[in-house]
Amino acid sequence: MDAVRWDNDVSNFLHFLEHSVLQVPFFLMTMMRYITPTLDEMFMDSLRWVDQTYMQKHKSDDPQKLRALYHPNLEMYSTKGAVGTAPKKPKDMVVPFLIRYGRKAGISLTVLALSYLPYVGRFVLPAASFYTFRKAVGPQPAIIIFGSSIFLPRKYLVTFLQSYFSSRSLMRELLVPYFSRIRYSKEQQRKWFKDRAGVLFGFSLAFFVMVKIPLVGVLIYGIAEASTAYLITKITDPPPPPAEAEKFKETSVRWQNKHEFLSLPLDRMDAYNVELDSRKYHPDVQRTPRKMFS
Repeated sequence: MDAVRWDNDVSNFLHFLEHSVLQVPFFLMTMMRYITPTLDEMFMDSLRWVDQTYMQKHKSDDPQKLRALYHPNLEMYSTKGAVGTAPKKPKDMVVPFLIRYGRKAGISLTVLALSYLPYVGRFVLPAASFYTFRKAVGPQPAIIIFGSSIFLPRKYLVTFLQSYFSSRSLMRELLVPYFSRIRYSKEQQRKWFKDRAGVLFGFSLAFFVMVKIPLVGVLIYGIAEASTAYLITKITDPPPPPAEAEKFKETSVRWQNKHEFLSLPLDRMDAYNVELDSRKYHPDVQRTPRKMFS
């Protein structure tokens, strides 16, 4: 075996499939959330800490000018489904996840296999890039991506595409604790993600790169979940009690303070708040909805 190279080629190709095509380490980390509630608890604990830090930071301010808290009401929402339904077992949550992952893995392997076809194979991955980014960035940037990707090696194209898809998947997985409580419809959830697509993609891409670091990737995944709790307080409104959830879902699919928040410098990210009716936190204070800078 020392006199041949084909065994090294096979080993390298299998390593490429595992880490760049099938994303096996990333798959194992994301699957754990459906087996143990640790990540869900970490999200809620981090959200409580964000609220406590905010109140401590603004303890000398007028209570009427403070934003509503996120953790107390969100904790009221059940993660077990609709009232009267049986709680889902871990198996009932793992199986749909495996089906989703299997479908994505099958598509990835099919596209990779087609890229090895003679003559037309070199256009398969660029065409996949164009199809992927056409809806996200528009036809003209997608054409530029298509044209430039023709000259890139297959390995870099696969890594590029898989990083994009995996970053989106990572963001959706990190937001599971939120969406398992605030149960938007598929159409509402699609609008929710679309209105925040740029911030969510940048957030998830940065963490996806760090999650792939050997040995410390699992730790980074936990940090990403905790950081998502802080992100939630910046890109959506504080949730009301469960009885008012339906009205909240209709109005919160749009990011109301997007332009104001994105125009803030990094050192003043906590400055802009959208205040809702917060009498549930301070019964002695009458509040009206307002936008303000703290």
